[in-house]
Amino acid sequence: MGTSLGSRGKSGKGRCSAMTFDELPTPCYVVDENKIEENLKILKGVMERTGARILLAQKAFSMYALYPLIADYLCGAASSGLYEARLCAEEMQTRKKGIENHIYSPAYKESDFDEILKYCDHIVFNSCRQVDKFAARAKAAGKSIGLRINPQCSTQEGHEIYDPCAKGSRLGVTREMLNGRNINMLNGRDINTLNGRDINTLNGRDINMPNESDIIIPDVRNINMPDGRNINMLNEGNNSITEGRVISMLDGLHFHTLCEQDADALAITLQVVEEKFGAYLSEMKWINFGGGHHITKPGYQFIILEDCIKRMQQKYGLTVYLEPGEAIALNAGILVTTVLETISNETEIAILDTSAACHMPDVLEMPYRPPLSNSGKPGEKPYTYRLGGPTCLAGDIIGDYSFDRCLQEGDRLVFEDMAIYTMVKNNTFNGMPLPTIILKKKNGDYTVVKQFGYEDFKQRI
Repeated sequence: MGTSLGSRGKSGKGRCSAMTFDELPTPCYVVDENKIEENLKILKGVMERTGARILLAQKAFSMYALYPLIADYLCGAASSGLYEARLCAEEMQTRKKGIENHIYSPAYKESDFDEILKYCDHIVFNSCRQVDKFAARAKAAGKSIGLRINPQCSTQEGHEIYDPCAKGSRLGVTREMLNGRNINMLNGRDINTLNGRDINTLNGRDINMPNESDIIIPDVRNINMPDGRNINMLNEGNNSITEGRVISMLDGLHFHTLCEQDADALAITLQVVEEKFGAYLSEMKWINFGGGHHITKPGYQFIILEDCIKRMQQKYGLTVYLEPGEAIALNAGILVTTVLETISNETEIAILDTSAACHMPDVLEMPYRPPLSNSGKPGEKPYTYRLGGPTCLAGDIIGDYSFDRCLQEGDRLVFEDMAIYTMVKNNTFNGMPLPTIILKKKNGDYTVVKQFGYEDFKQRI
């Protein structure tokens, strides 16, 4: 229900008139078109030097007003569900021919799948069971099929919530899951146990059981279980699917293990991918390195990234995809807020018209302390304040910052790097208004892309 507005927030249709920075309504996200294009040029340079294909990960940045610009530089978008896939189809694929629309989900709903087939050209599945359930229909519709793999190689520390390779992860198929070595058979008993007795059953090794003579099994893959299933079947829940059947349906493999990381982490991960899944790569057409690549961050190691890409191309003949989200809009947006009140309670506190819980949820989820213009760490400058939001949540705290002077009601503060994982994750808890979305155009003008009101809150309930 958000409406496009003109100068000073007056309702209107069509093109928005320009505003100055001081006229911007708060809170508001301001996205810099020039900075977005700078990032896109860096990414396009990687594609031109390597032949890799880079997609926008919409989960990080879905400001579709900029999709025509993004389509001029990138190969398409990656979606995490039906609605993102539809957004790409409507706002990017209609603007330029040849734009790709990829989708991955931990599990697809039957009721969504026909519409997904309508929009997407690449569909990545999360399990062998999902491949078995949907891949034949996707193939018949001419789609390229992929499987997300989990190399079980963690290269990040301190943020397990963002680590797809964390223990017990639901994201992707491990090597053991794919080749059937981690199968629960016989009414839930593990393949390596029989009535509690240990069995070694790997291709010809002795099976030692109490009170039993040694039994030699020439090839475990040829053993049929009592219920008729073969030991070398994949078993997910109560469904058995052969490894060869799954691989035969695939065009590519996908892994996503990084989060805001440099190319050295990719190189480590890719080595493990080859060790565990290399036998399948020559049978594939493409490989997707996923997201989390900090490609547009100053100091990024391009040589390592490009070596990784070229190795997959030259060794296996694969088309290489990357789907960064943060790299597209890194340092390209701000969140402008106004000080509503200052109070003292053992420390100085400033209450803002923006909320960590509602408008920058990663601050609490990750957690992290967002950068703030013209501020310092606590105690670094003369006046230190704890900045908090206006919601009822006691923990709606953005962080502690210091300033050159006392904060006053009406002061404007600018949080940096706020284009990513903000608009796509915000909410209206406590009836908090969503921040206005502003575009800073290439000529320096500020225009309102969308402003939200009461109806947006009401329609979500």
